[in-house]
Amino acid sequence: MSSVDLQGITKDFPGLRALDDVTFSIKDGEFFVLLGPTGAGKTTTLRIIAGLTKQDAGTLAFDGISMEHTTPADRDVAYVFQQYSLYPTMTVFDNLAFPLRSPLRKTPEAEIRKKVDEAAQKLRITHLLDRKTARLSGGEMQRVSIGRAIVREPRVFLMDEPLSNLDAKLRESLRVELQHLQKTQGNTTLFVTHDQIEALTMADRIAVLDEGRVIQLGTPSDIYDRPATTFVARLVGTPQINLFKAGRDNGTVLIENSELHIPSASTLPSKFLLGIRPEDVKPTAEGQFAGTLVLTEPLGVETILHIQSGGQTLLSLIPGMTDLRLNDTVRFNLAQDRLHYFDLEGKRL
Repeated sequence: MSSVDLQGITKDFPGLRALDDVTFSIKDGEFFVLLGPTGAGKTTTLRIIAGLTKQDAGTLAFDGISMEHTTPADRDVAYVFQQYSLYPTMTVFDNLAFPLRSPLRKTPEAEIRKKVDEAAQKLRITHLLDRKTARLSGGEMQRVSIGRAIVREPRVFLMDEPLSNLDAKLRESLRVELQHLQKTQGNTTLFVTHDQIEALTMADRIAVLDEGRVIQLGTPSDIYDRPATTFVARLVGTPQINLFKAGRDNGTVLIENSELHIPSASTLPSKFLLGIRPEDVKPTAEGQFAGTLVLTEPLGVETILHIQSGGQTLLSLIPGMTDLRLNDTVRFNLAQDRLHYFDLEGKRL
């Protein structure tokens, strides 16, 4: 496995700057996630690492060695695509064996059989080896696609939203399997996604990308507990963070168009944005604050409460189900040591 280092990567397409001074490093054996919305530049970053697209500026190195004049074949990366990219007329076995039968590798058939069997066992697709891939389900095809990358034992795995076309339960299952595989194999992996749950549950570290720029880089807890901007705060967390315009007056935070008055730190500016995670809105009979329940979303293991205070509505996430009914008065406290403050441009204070 290898480390990967990107410094000042910039890429322009006609009328669009796809990447703007992108800089980050992936450690040897790390599961690194690139998180961002559609159009953020995630796939362009992968293609530059793979050598399929050439950057206009900046440097790329594997293990400290420049990849400037290295062909895609010589970089020895495995690319797992969103759309599987399998050969439909071949069997699963032949799809898995295909990269090992390259004239550049000249792998003996006995070794091919061994590597394919090992990958198939890890991904639980041994029973599919003789089946044509055209007859597989989406989840089975994605397992084969991942297996084809595994058999190569590349320096770096590049995964471009490999779970996005699968249903929710299958995504969850494959997410766990991928994470287990990466930890047991120690593969250097760059995983691209727009799904914050995938990022938070799988990553050792996350780079949040927006409009071609790295907005924040850190561990999942860094990204969630100390979002650098309101963009990151909204992107990460389900349900989404409560975000309000607020002001400070005589040691109190006043949320605009609400009845919430919160003791404040004197260092806050007179006007700012206040973020409150839904799990930090805690209903209790002796709560300091009060509002009216206007909507409930029972999810089984959790319930989302919509609590109205004046002209504002706060989301509260509580464990289990609730006996509260619409129009009930809900008293609640706020975890005031976990409030998030941003300036009016959206940067963390």
